[in-house]
Amino acid sequence: MTWDGLTRWGRELDPDHPWPEYPRPQLVRDNWLNLNGRWEFAFAAAGETPAGYQGEIIVPFSPETVLSGVGRQLQPDEWLWYRRHFDAPTSRTGGRVLLHFGAVDQSCTVLLNGSEVGSHTGGYLPFTFEVTDHLQDENTLEVRVRDLSETGFHARGKQRLDRGRIWYTAQSGIWQTVWLETVPREYIDSLSLVPDLEAGVLEVTVSVIEPVEITVSASVIEPVEFTVSASGKVVSTGSTTAGAATRIAIPDVRPWSPEDPFLYDIEVRLGDDFVTSYVGMRSFGIGEDEAGQRRLLLNGKPYAHVGVLDQGYWPDGLLTAPSDAAMVHDIETMKDLGFTMLRKHVKVEPLRWYHHCDRLGMLVWQDMVNGGGRYRHLVADLPATRPVRLSDKRYDLFFRRSAAARTEFRDEVRQTVELLRNTACVAVWVPFNEGWGQFDANDIAAEVAELDPTRQVNHVSGWIDQGGGDIRSFHSYLKPFRLPSRRWRDKRVLALTEYGGYSLRVDGHDWSDREFGYRRFTTTAELAAAFEELHRTRIAPPIPRGLSATVYTQLSDVEDELNGLLTWDREVLKLDPDLVRRTLSTLNFG
Repeated sequence: MTWDGLTRWGRELDPDHPWPEYPRPQLVRDNWLNLNGRWEFAFAAAGETPAGYQGEIIVPFSPETVLSGVGRQLQPDEWLWYRRHFDAPTSRTGGRVLLHFGAVDQSCTVLLNGSEVGSHTGGYLPFTFEVTDHLQDENTLEVRVRDLSETGFHARGKQRLDRGRIWYTAQSGIWQTVWLETVPREYIDSLSLVPDLEAGVLEVTVSVIEPVEITVSASVIEPVEFTVSASGKVVSTGSTTAGAATRIAIPDVRPWSPEDPFLYDIEVRLGDDFVTSYVGMRSFGIGEDEAGQRRLLLNGKPYAHVGVLDQGYWPDGLLTAPSDAAMVHDIETMKDLGFTMLRKHVKVEPLRWYHHCDRLGMLVWQDMVNGGGRYRHLVADLPATRPVRLSDKRYDLFFRRSAAARTEFRDEVRQTVELLRNTACVAVWVPFNEGWGQFDANDIAAEVAELDPTRQVNHVSGWIDQGGGDIRSFHSYLKPFRLPSRRWRDKRVLALTEYGGYSLRVDGHDWSDREFGYRRFTTTAELAAAFEELHRTRIAPPIPRGLSATVYTQLSDVEDELNGLLTWDREVLKLDPDLVRRTLSTLNFG
């Protein structure tokens, strides 16, 4: 059977209205205009303007994807140009208009009606430009993109121009929603929502953008009014001033958990500006179980982080899921199998993905997106089979010589924490994975902990451990996993953050003629027996002795990697769901 490369959601895509949902669930306004859909595109040599546009591209899908309608790789020595026309929002009179990009990979310059309105570098993070003074009744928006992929030092995740094995097709350009939003002259820029579950209090801080003609002083800034509701019933109200942290009592607080993912609704008003949001009241921490083993805590009690590695790649959209419903499918399927956590692997998803984890009840370990030069065997491959002890201050070995690139990474770490800090689901930050662009991991772990003291930090997932953070993390593919000796000297929680990777090809559901996996199987029965045996003999025994979190590789097949629980098109679950549930239920974390 020949597969056309599309998922069921890709076949249902409306190219005029892809991704129509409001893209920012924790700061929602009514006045917005979705700019996804049909744009024009052109490829040109770097530094050159195209003679003309060459065809149509469906935004927000990268030109390398099937769903974009282009199917062409952007090269490092090229620019990719986008163009679309739109009418100005009718409600902009007297206020401001903001132009939002969910993500553009890697660097871009934005022009509106021929004038440059801004530029941005960082392919996985959102950015915004105010375009009020550039708008006309009829407008032309252009975006110029350059993507160096692994030939540069910017964040790239698992993308590589010469894809293969564990590295995936490099993609470029606009890959998340583009949208316009109208706001008053003085408007709410961001919210910080920090739950204090033990005290039954929510700490709220509102950041405000003021008109430039106003001199900043408390006397001229309007008060911010807020309301907190539970299931439609108001439970708390109050007011604060912009920039001031205000603690709001939540009576009879209902904790958020994967078993009961209860979310409180929040309304915030500043003069003519009105936004809605939500929060989950929960706490994370580290403590001891009844046997004295250090465990990850949720709401003050030991909680089993039974996870699966989630790459977030799709055959028809690559980094961009074909639809909102497709993202929900992955989360719901893993939850139904008995997993309580997804490790989002070197990717920042659209904000709606985290919203679905919040409302469905799925913990998230959030990787930062790796960058740096092309990785060396010494730090990226060799530690899989033998211990390698290196200081990650030796920047040359980790391909981190560029001081500017190191600064850029640190800045993107900070932005990622700020972007996702309000989510209920994110439990652990993971700055580095397997020596990919690693540097100063202990210092960065401390910086993350200072930015967000409410969560734990896994400073390095896998190798090469530097002794920092809250979690000591191991990967086990090519040799059996064993707890380290003398572990009582290390006060960190122990976690097996990658293991398994068992592959099985399912004909008609994968297009690759290669098969990558750490053990290969030819029948479902063989895979099932191996999955059970792995957990019974290798994973379950160390749990009573201190292993506190696990991450199975992986959620779905991706290109050459045929080691997913699901096929790449998400049509076939390779293992019987009852077998997976039964196996995972034997992992007793106390």
